[in-house]
Amino acid sequence: MSAIVPPTSTAAPSTAGRRKWLPPVLLLIPGAVWLGVFFVVPLIFLASQSIQTGTVEEGYKVTWHLANYTYAFQHFWDQFARSLAYALLSTVFALLIGYPLAYAIAQKAGRFKSILLVIVIAPFFTSFLLRTLAWKTILSSNGLVVGFFRSTHLISLTNALGLTNGDQVLNSPLAVVAGLTYNFLPFMVLPLFASLDRLDPRLLEAAGDLYASPITAFRQVTLPLSLPGVVAGTLLTFIPAAGDFINAQLLGNTNTTMIGNVISGQFLEVLDYSVAAALSVSLMLTIVVLVALYVRKAGTEELV
Repeated sequence: MSAIVPPTSTAAPSTAGRRKWLPPVLLLIPGAVWLGVFFVVPLIFLASQSIQTGTVEEGYKVTWHLANYTYAFQHFWDQFARSLAYALLSTVFALLIGYPLAYAIAQKAGRFKSILLVIVIAPFFTSFLLRTLAWKTILSSNGLVVGFFRSTHLISLTNALGLTNGDQVLNSPLAVVAGLTYNFLPFMVLPLFASLDRLDPRLLEAAGDLYASPITAFRQVTLPLSLPGVVAGTLLTFIPAAGDFINAQLLGNTNTTMIGNVISGQFLEVLDYSVAAALSVSLMLTIVVLVALYVRKAGTEELV
């Protein structure tokens, strides 16, 4: 007599599988709702506004008027390119300043590490506007910075490079780039510190045991392992710097206008919402493409 095999029940595995993926989904819901309400929906409205025609008095209608983009690029190409150039320069300067600073805090500071980190993020305790206004005093014609530039004849070099105007630094491209670098420097230092602080010192000891010089050990061990921090820091600096308009408005002149100033003027003064939206969408898409190319070129997906 053959044994009776009870039918296999699939209810238990199905329930277990549902319980497995349900908590992650529930945890994602608040973030997804937040992004949907405050990012996706405004982005859709902005993209819709960029292809509309009309006036503030009569209202706007979606007419798929792509000429808004053509007009925006034809009339504001200089400001667009200038914004990317200033953002790139400030990112490079922030990296040159921030990497040694982050390395010193992570590897050499010892018990003073926490204090130095607080000093790095201390500017965030004050208003972005106040920090930028402070640079008007720092770069004033009678200040120490301009005096140093004049005494060392650096002002002649910066004039030749087109970074300053005459014998003053304020209201020049150099002032705008300096303000951008200062304001976004913590965004560079913190990711770099996070990568360098995780660096295993035994790797550097092994490099020394293999007769690698300090420079070789840095090039072959420290720098490659800190690349995720470099990528994250450069992105966190370049992206907000490209859309900034406060530094150009307070520290620059009419020849240093950035695309953020143009967008602000089109929205608040000219009241040409369609062109302003077209400029905003164009800037966002340009940054997305540049970031995608950069991350792919950097060869890393770990940004923290």
